[in-house]
Amino acid sequence: MGKDVLVIGELNVDILLNKINGFPVIGQEIVADGMIFTLGSSSAIFAANLASLGTTTSFCGVVGKDIFGKYILTELDNKKVDTRLIVEEPKYQTGLTIILNYEQDRANVTHCGAMEHFKLSDIPTERFSQYKHLHLSSFFLQKGLQKDIVQLFKTAREKGLTTSLDIQWDPANEWQFPYKLCLPYVDFFLPNEAEILALTDTDQLSNAFDVLDDCSNTIVVKRGVNGALAYNKGTYTESVPYLHSQFVDAIGAGDSFNAGFISSFLQGKSLQDSLMFGNLSGAINTTAPGGTAAFSDLSSFVKKARTIFNIEL
Repeated sequence: MGKDVLVIGELNVDILLNKINGFPVIGQEIVADGMIFTLGSSSAIFAANLASLGTTTSFCGVVGKDIFGKYILTELDNKKVDTRLIVEEPKYQTGLTIILNYEQDRANVTHCGAMEHFKLSDIPTERFSQYKHLHLSSFFLQKGLQKDIVQLFKTAREKGLTTSLDIQWDPANEWQFPYKLCLPYVDFFLPNEAEILALTDTDQLSNAFDVLDDCSNTIVVKRGVNGALAYNKGTYTESVPYLHSQFVDAIGAGDSFNAGFISSFLQGKSLQDSLMFGNLSGAINTTAPGGTAAFSDLSSFVKKARTIFNIEL
């Protein structure tokens, strides 16, 4: 039986430090009064939450053959994500991100580990026809895939898949992503506002859209408390945010937006409705710590939509 979505991307665990007393200073120690150990990585959060929304999902990636890798596989299995295409590589350590969480903002430190060594030859492209859609996150953390990113999306398109891409932030701040060559094969490009401005070296969205206009299909920009904005060849579609008073943290909110948006798209909903459901998914994500705690299953998601936002799904 085929799956709806194949997710290709990085895998790591997250250690979240909350209620931090000040900011780190070299040579000094500060205390965090809260700590959470959880499933991390943009791609895994997307996959787990997409599966929780009822979309059949498979994951292709690499972890180390270690305790963190086992934890990731177990967490994804528990979310009903098919993990048979995840490679356990004993030569490398599983990735780890330490997150210093400060209300609406945060600082991340990541050890990439095994994810840097994930490459095109690890991806069974001959199986692409079993899926409807391909999604990739965190381009800049996956050095082994970078030179083949255009070929990957071109192959997916040739196999009949729709595609989506969220490049995420570039830790080196160099933004060497071949968007002119890659984006023609990407149905939905899913950056946040800061990322698209950095990628295009512009200071406002209209200028960023001008830069990408000739090579892109639909660009969907996540704008946090300002909602979401889609652009396609001169046409704008906007969706307002879902603000609420039960905010815990924003970790994984963008990935949850992606999950809601792609879930809605695969159900045949309009671009406007998909933006709305993406915003709702991102908002619900912020009602629990970490990227996946708010998405235990579809029924709990529906209940939260009703009780927090008075929305019947």
